[in-house]
Amino acid sequence: MFKSGQEAVRETARLWQVLDMNLRIGIAGIAIESSTFSPHRAGLADFDVRRGDHLMERYEFLGKDWAQGIEWVPLLHARSLPGGAVLPEVYDDLSAEIITRLEGAGELDGFFFDIHGAMSVVGRQDAEADLATRIRAVIGPDVLMSASMDLHGNVSRELGTAVDLITCYRMAPHEDAMESRERALRNLVERMRSGLGKPGKAWVQVPVLLPGEKTSTRLEPAKSIYHRVGEIADEAGVLDAAVWVGYAWADEPRCRAAVVVTGDDSDLITARAAELAQAYWDARDGFEFVAPTGTLEECVTAGLASTARPFLISDSGDNPTAGGADDTSWTLAELLKIEDLTSGKATAIHASIVDPEAVAACVAAGVGNPVEVAAGGKVDSGPAGPAEMSGTVFSLSEDPVGGTVAVVQVGGLHSILTSRRKPYHHIADFTLLGLDPSATDLVIVKIGYLEPELYNLAADWLLALTPGGVDQDLLRLGHHGVLRPLFPFDPDMATPDLTPELLP
Repeated sequence: MFKSGQEAVRETARLWQVLDMNLRIGIAGIAIESSTFSPHRAGLADFDVRRGDHLMERYEFLGKDWAQGIEWVPLLHARSLPGGAVLPEVYDDLSAEIITRLEGAGELDGFFFDIHGAMSVVGRQDAEADLATRIRAVIGPDVLMSASMDLHGNVSRELGTAVDLITCYRMAPHEDAMESRERALRNLVERMRSGLGKPGKAWVQVPVLLPGEKTSTRLEPAKSIYHRVGEIADEAGVLDAAVWVGYAWADEPRCRAAVVVTGDDSDLITARAAELAQAYWDARDGFEFVAPTGTLEECVTAGLASTARPFLISDSGDNPTAGGADDTSWTLAELLKIEDLTSGKATAIHASIVDPEAVAACVAAGVGNPVEVAAGGKVDSGPAGPAEMSGTVFSLSEDPVGGTVAVVQVGGLHSILTSRRKPYHHIADFTLLGLDPSATDLVIVKIGYLEPELYNLAADWLLALTPGGVDQDLLRLGHHGVLRPLFPFDPDMATPDLTPELLP
């Protein structure tokens, strides 16, 4: 929606400056990335739920000059490690509390919708659009709403219509996550202070659905596409620009790439949205995995034969930061069959498997004592049942995310077991357990593309195409709810209409 009459716009801006209005901005959201192919179900215990001052601690950048003179109204924010679909009663309770708190918050001038963008709820569709629409019904049509999202989120027409300013990360790995949230809030504040009102939104979906491991901005073609996003966002007449890859491991109609360009020049933002959409479509065959790939056996064989140390292997199929259940035991069971590892001829770390029962058995046995456990395969037993492991308790520790953590040693193989789901992205995650990944032959981590510390650690690296709820082979997962035709499910599909739509 575009304002007309520049005199009226300038007069509104002058009024805001003269009155020095104390803007009130509400903050709320529910953030999780949900694989509908994972048997895990996200319950309330999976969420870090914040209210009031505890919620405000999430945004250190609000101490900057541009954020002063504003009354922030923190309502509720719930954030979870990626996992399976959210239990409907959990979503209903969290969303109802947001609406209740919003109704009691008084009149707002703006609203910040802090989400991931790939939340699925059991039995529902397009959860973020549902919540955004309900929030809009409370705050009314004139209050500006800004949203920040992960680039692996999905932007349906309904979500794009409910919010006024919408943006996402421009980096994968997401080293700019907090920068993107700041941009979303700063744009909101500056827009309100200017008196310019709602910008235009040129929106278009691109019928391509690829995993994040094929669309890392470290590599082409994503590197150039996202560089162009930043250039467009800096143009006069454009407020912001964003490209979403979409979320590959959910099975909903909204799951596909999307482009939104916002600004006050309708012709320009439409042209730029069309440009980005066309660039993404044209590049669809050029996206490649962020590392050389192979079966687990191929990757382990190559790692053991290599002189590069440490040699990292991504156990990608059960990546908990993409939505995996984190208890798929298939890889661990295969590692336990490799004599070089179980004999101690070579060393390896496997991170990790969530199994509170196995951890409890390790605690009962004690450090340095023998233990027999059946690890994993209790939530996601599809690829394999529990892995039978007979070894020694190497270490026990407490972790704020993973809960009680046990390391079981079988020869040269150290298997990390946690009582709660936890990703292993940092060197300290290992050293706190008494493990030194830099002095280990193979480090096998449930992850896709390597996060920065692991990326810098790796002397060499392969991505293993392992089974699980976030299997990189999308074609064998069995999508049936996505809109077809859709690349790569329909590789010979006709050229789509990529004409952007100006959303209200």
